[in-house]
Amino acid sequence: MQDEMNKGSLTAEQLVSLYLDRINRYDSVINSVLELNPDALDIARQLDKERVLSGVRSSLHGIPLLIKDNIDTADKLYTSAGSIALAESTAAKDAAVISRLRAAGAIILGKANMTEWANFMAPGMWAGYSSRGGLVLNPYGPGELFVGGSSSGSAASVAANLIAAAVGTETSGSIIGPASQNCIVGIKPTAGLVSMAGIIPGIGSQDTAGPLARTVSDAAVLLGAMTGLDEVDTQVSGTAREGRIADYTVFLDAAYIQGVRIGIPRAIYQELDEEVLAIMAEAIKLLEQQGAVIVDPIELPCLNSEWSPVMLQYEFKRGLNQYLAGLAESIPVHSLSELIAYNKLHSEKALKYGQGTLEWLEQSGEGITEEMYLEQLRLSRGQARDHGIDYAIKEYRLDALMFPGFHGTDLAARAGYPLITVPAGFAANGIVTPGGYLTKGPHGVTFSGTAFCEPTLISIAYGFEQASKRRFPPRLSK
Repeated sequence: MQDEMNKGSLTAEQLVSLYLDRINRYDSVINSVLELNPDALDIARQLDKERVLSGVRSSLHGIPLLIKDNIDTADKLYTSAGSIALAESTAAKDAAVISRLRAAGAIILGKANMTEWANFMAPGMWAGYSSRGGLVLNPYGPGELFVGGSSSGSAASVAANLIAAAVGTETSGSIIGPASQNCIVGIKPTAGLVSMAGIIPGIGSQDTAGPLARTVSDAAVLLGAMTGLDEVDTQVSGTAREGRIADYTVFLDAAYIQGVRIGIPRAIYQELDEEVLAIMAEAIKLLEQQGAVIVDPIELPCLNSEWSPVMLQYEFKRGLNQYLAGLAESIPVHSLSELIAYNKLHSEKALKYGQGTLEWLEQSGEGITEEMYLEQLRLSRGQARDHGIDYAIKEYRLDALMFPGFHGTDLAARAGYPLITVPAGFAANGIVTPGGYLTKGPHGVTFSGTAFCEPTLISIAYGFEQASKRRFPPRLSK
């Protein structure tokens, strides 16, 4: 797109118009776009003039993006986390990551639908459903295939080429899951690498925003524009500040994969059905053919650990109350308790699946002290790091671990460590798992490592992508 705009054969205005046309034609099939920015064409025209007069700001200059609906944008778009309670809530200022994207010249084309409250609403809620936007469908099998975690609208819109790329958020699996299930690339950065200021929180110690794109190259471009810290992020460590890289495209080296040591946590693979296991076996074979050293099996001692819910109980209510308290007086809810009451009052629209998780979180964390929380946070991170990812990296002298699809996302989330997923294959049949989703459809391979190893993961993912070429577009009808 940049090449075409630099040559003068395409403008940002034309690009926005093309995407608006595709959304108008095809999004009724998958329901991925929640709302569109009425100023997008005007912004594109201004960026086109700027390109001519003073040049481009970055590789994102004039590129349209969709933003998950839990990220504040100070424009005519709403930020609701999919809830009808916040359906008319506008942000007073951009989230820090949105400020960075606008400064890079990106065009915020609209908001992507999502699982309401990032799937902290109700135990039985379908992935991709929100009371405000309805249900997001997987473009590779609308109404049949699993769409993935809460960044479902971001992923489905990218997969269907309704947008150049999108921004999602992840607490545990919400970028990686839908990226894998929708045959695209997703990056869940190290916790703290991308500012969370202005993003509706889930579990603050695990939350992060990240890019979703059709190629590793595009995801790397978007990640470079997103990284950085905001003055609000006073609790972010100096290590996170030092870990920031402005340009991840320098790590797009397909030859890097030669000699890289990749570990296979075989115990996790035992959960897979035969067809998905065959996709993973083919991926392992391809990595070996490209010169990677496969260490199979590796052990993760923490896999049998019992994870405490204390972090969720302590962080969710406090973080959400803080966000809601800062909303305009005209918004009907300013606390979790008010949200629950509002949903009950509007139950026909708001409570298709109930709100059991919200009610549990409102009631369950009252007796948890900060000291109790910090101790459980230390124990959880210690298990996920010292007896999990870091243990495997050191014990087997690995550069990365390889997980199937969204498996392993919880471990990386608790450790605060990065993940990248790349399309690996398509299961033609599939089974219904005990969790209730169909394994038929796209599947990705997901690479994991220690803190701030995004350069390594991007290099490995790029090498795999260039050798495998497993992504293919969905077929959509009008």
